[in-house]
Amino acid sequence: MTNAFTQFVGTWHVAITIVVVILVAIGLRLFLRKVIRDLVNRVVSGVKKKQNIEDTQALIASPLQTARVVQRTRTLGSVLENVATVVIVLVSLVIIASQFGANLLGLVAGASVVAAGLAVGAQSIVRDLLSGVFMIMEDQAGVGDVVDTGHATGVVENVGLRVMQVRDVNGILWFVPNGQILRVGNMSQGWSRVLVDITVPYDTDIDAVQEALLTAAVTMAGEARWKQRIVEKPEIWGLQSITESAMVFRLVVKTRAVELDSVGRELRVRLKTAVDDLGITLPTMAMIMPAGWENASSINGVRPVQTQPTPVTKPRRTRAPKQTPPTDGPVS
Repeated sequence: MTNAFTQFVGTWHVAITIVVVILVAIGLRLFLRKVIRDLVNRVVSGVKKKQNIEDTQALIASPLQTARVVQRTRTLGSVLENVATVVIVLVSLVIIASQFGANLLGLVAGASVVAAGLAVGAQSIVRDLLSGVFMIMEDQAGVGDVVDTGHATGVVENVGLRVMQVRDVNGILWFVPNGQILRVGNMSQGWSRVLVDITVPYDTDIDAVQEALLTAAVTMAGEARWKQRIVEKPEIWGLQSITESAMVFRLVVKTRAVELDSVGRELRVRLKTAVDDLGITLPTMAMIMPAGWENASSINGVRPVQTQPTPVTKPRRTRAPKQTPPTDGPVS
């Protein structure tokens, strides 16, 4: 029996090795797939449980930024699955080829030549894929963000490994390859600023105008409807420019990034009303976006640089020496 089994193994060892390699590869692939999917589902379920939401679409539709975690985790999980599959298949093919007496060095050399050819011919695709992976990992843009990619500006509808889909204000859907995006300007992350330039006649009372503008903005920021959208107290940056017939004042309000337009529209209405109450004819009012040096020099606004206060040490109190009452002389 032992001799028969040994003879069987010696005769069919190549086929047995191939079958074993295939079974191990399939088992390892299924195991890694389960591990990766369990990890992804654990992250996604944790986010949904934290927000008390069952549907991913409801999570995306909510203002919560945790939807990014779900999208990013699922995409990266898909990438890991594909990488694991490719590695397992390549290793299995090398082991199987070695059973047929193939020259491994020749296979490696041939594969290197093929890989070099593919790298040259499909370098744009490889660049798109690598750029997509880094964009997703670094959370540069997500579905629903308003972005400027240089090629297109609009709302992101999908972020894939190779292409980002952006729909502009005219409804045109742009497919922008990730490898061609040199920089991404995201207008939906963090905070934004509404900068409004108000032009008034040259002979207007400067203090009265500034007080009226700032009062209107502060009143708006204190209302319940706008309190959650405006993140800091409005500022008057002062007199920006003077011409022979007009003066330009700049008022700034820091808002949540996604509320820039709605706050800007309402703010311009309030400022127009405030100037009208002063009896001033308002020639122009424009929302501006500084660029270049003006942008860099105005990033901190009018707020002074905060420094650490110099500690003040209190002087120690010293007890005065106890004085003895004077005596008039010896008592007889």
